[in-house]
Amino acid sequence: MEQADAVVYDRLAPEALLSYARSDAERIYVGKKPGDDQAMKQDEINRVLVELGRAGKTVVRLKGGDPYIFGRGGEEALELIEAGIPFEVVPGVTSGVAAPAYAGIPVTHRNVSTSVAFITGHEDPTKGRSDVDWKGIANGADTLVLYMGVGRLREISSELIAAGRGPETPVAVVRWGTLPEQRTVTGTLRDIADRVAEAKLKPPAITVVGSVVDLRDSGLGWYEKRPLFGRRVVVTRARAQAGELSAELEGLGAEVREFPTIEVRRPEDFGPLDGAIASLDSFDWLVFTSANGVEAFVDRLRHHGSDLRAIPRGAKVAAIGPATAEALERFGLRVDVVPREFRAEALIDAVADESLAGKRVLIPRAKVAREILPEKLREAGADVVVPPAYETVPSAEGKDRLVRDLESGRIDCVTFTASSTVDNFVTAFGPDESARLLSGTRVVCIGPITADTVRGHGLRVDAEASEYTIPGLVGAVVDLFAADPAREAR
Repeated sequence: MEQADAVVYDRLAPEALLSYARSDAERIYVGKKPGDDQAMKQDEINRVLVELGRAGKTVVRLKGGDPYIFGRGGEEALELIEAGIPFEVVPGVTSGVAAPAYAGIPVTHRNVSTSVAFITGHEDPTKGRSDVDWKGIANGADTLVLYMGVGRLREISSELIAAGRGPETPVAVVRWGTLPEQRTVTGTLRDIADRVAEAKLKPPAITVVGSVVDLRDSGLGWYEKRPLFGRRVVVTRARAQAGELSAELEGLGAEVREFPTIEVRRPEDFGPLDGAIASLDSFDWLVFTSANGVEAFVDRLRHHGSDLRAIPRGAKVAAIGPATAEALERFGLRVDVVPREFRAEALIDAVADESLAGKRVLIPRAKVAREILPEKLREAGADVVVPPAYETVPSAEGKDRLVRDLESGRIDCVTFTASSTVDNFVTAFGPDESARLLSGTRVVCIGPITADTVRGHGLRVDAEASEYTIPGLVGAVVDLFAADPAREAR
């Protein structure tokens, strides 16, 4: 993906994989949806692949599942061979194995199923006949896995019963397997078509027939039990800092939409920071208010051929919270003070026992930030230097898509990790539009300062973290939905 000049991808290809493509890579969507006359036909897809190959481009043909199991990968490969274009195949995990596993159904299991058959439920309609030997298949394997058969489920069930498979044979239909939208309907060959129709389950889906389906009730359905399963959560952090929050939410089953409202950049003028670094041995305290500030400060030290060992031996170091402290400790610097509450006011209280009169304090931070910390330190008699180590600028990357998702009710929660993310969100959409877009979802903030900023814009806050950290924010999201389990995931 990182080497590709072009990525040709399907409807079922994991969207997250596209993020690995280069920013300048050509992205070509060739998804095919049942009943969609506008979808790209297979011969057109073949032609696109050949044309890209002949142009000398490195191409990734990205599919969901395995390309050689009902993925038409063989057809595309044969076209490339005929055109004299070299290729390689990277096997994937076929949905016929992955979807049941995520639904808590092993397709084989000792003493239950020693054989499995993969069958297409959607044959080439131009053939005019069926090549599926239902009589031979019905009892030819303990587990039957049917691809693309939801539209013909009633007919297929009747075929299997007529061929000798028991009407009470357990059946499960798994829609959008392995994704947060996953839904599973169970029944028997006798009633599964009615149950699926009642649940309004649509393609894409995998159907599993056999006694292994009953194992789902033994506690194997791990994925759908995650506390944020099926929830879509928006992360508004800068792209570079979103990873930790996104990973924790995804680990609990959420589908994350990253909407970076801010972008972290180098300051326009490094002069003030360079001056502070040049006189680093004159400071008695170094105060860091964010992990961004730590990384920017260390980067600038390295630019000057130095590192944190340049900090005077007797100087003390304070961090506004554990995440900032961890960032410092990763660089090998011991932190002297971390307040109990992770905000500027608490940091002031934490150093109150120290005499600050005549002390020099360095606070490398964002160009635009709350002034309460340096003001209070100056009131205590300190000489405070606040050079910009970085600056944040508004970003509206992915704005149109987020509007569509919010308007369609597909978003369960929007998270804010700092006042700047709130301000930039409102800047991106405008006050009235922000209120409209957020009226149908939940808003969760990392702490009271951020929550006050939200309310200051006339917006509602549904929950705020009691511990002003990323884990605290994740916990607030989990608690919010645990308190309202009746509210169905979107």
